[in-house]
Amino acid sequence: MATAHTATGSSGSPAARRLNLRAIAATYSTLAIFVVLVVVAGIISPDFFGARNIENVLRQVASTGIISMGMLLVILTGGIDLSVGSVAALGSILCASLLSSMPLWQAVPLSLCGGAALGAIAGYFVAVRRMPSFVVTLAVMTIARGIALIVSKGRPIFMTDNGIWLSGGFNRGSVLGIPDPVLLMLLVFAATAFVLRLTAYGRLVVAIGSNGEAVRLSGVRTTPRIFSVYVVSGLLSALAGIVITARSGVGSPVVGIGLELDVIAAVVIGGASLMGGRGTALNTLIGVLTLGVISNIMNLMNVPGYHQQVVKGVIILVAVLLQSSFWPRRP
Repeated sequence: MATAHTATGSSGSPAARRLNLRAIAATYSTLAIFVVLVVVAGIISPDFFGARNIENVLRQVASTGIISMGMLLVILTGGIDLSVGSVAALGSILCASLLSSMPLWQAVPLSLCGGAALGAIAGYFVAVRRMPSFVVTLAVMTIARGIALIVSKGRPIFMTDNGIWLSGGFNRGSVLGIPDPVLLMLLVFAATAFVLRLTAYGRLVVAIGSNGEAVRLSGVRTTPRIFSVYVVSGLLSALAGIVITARSGVGSPVVGIGLELDVIAAVVIGGASLMGGRGTALNTLIGVLTLGVISNIMNLMNVPGYHQQVVKGVIILVAVLLQSSFWPRRP
């Protein structure tokens, strides 16, 4: 009885209540910020809630949302992937280039394999060779961009007739009013959420970021899991590059410059810890939409592009500051 009383007393202590309130605030802060931004956007511009504007916002964030799910997996393990923008460019160039000599159903899988291969290279050096993910993915970022420039000879590649469905049927199509690129983003989100919440693999990915040494001591091999998240990140980055190509009708070696900033910002705004072990697919998706709304507000207000970069940088700093306020630091 004394033990039960002690446990009850400790759980109801002021310190425990404060911790619970901080956890609740951290959990719902992303959603609260998003709702406030939507309301502010509607007040600033009546056009914001127009069907066409909302569709444009969703289309613009589709590629970022796809990559963000791969970045979330990497960050959950305590790593980071700076190569996503360059791998997206490579996926864009490979797809447009391959479509000149083969049908769509062959070009797309091969382009995805190219992204996955670069992810595998990064995963090998991070997971097997134990090199810092920052340095490894910085090197892969340079390699991927260089390959894209070599393949394209520094020029955009226009899609041939083999890509008509990609730039027409897929890019302009919709299901129940949801544009196909947005639907693809939602499918990637749903798959990521399912894996993280309902599979042993997803729980281990989170556990590795929380305490990788404890996971290893329990007899679980962490190397294959860490390796796999970089492969997934590379594959999803290439997929996003293909989506961008479908939207523009052109494969470009300069696609995705600075995209890693948006992706990392979305994941961090979504409440994921850059130290690993904390983050959800739903909050990451809300983070992606939050960035999309912010960009849309600034566009509606005719804010210059360079100024928008400053705002995004400030947002990352504020998001990290809020994280440190809500969650206690790890020892």
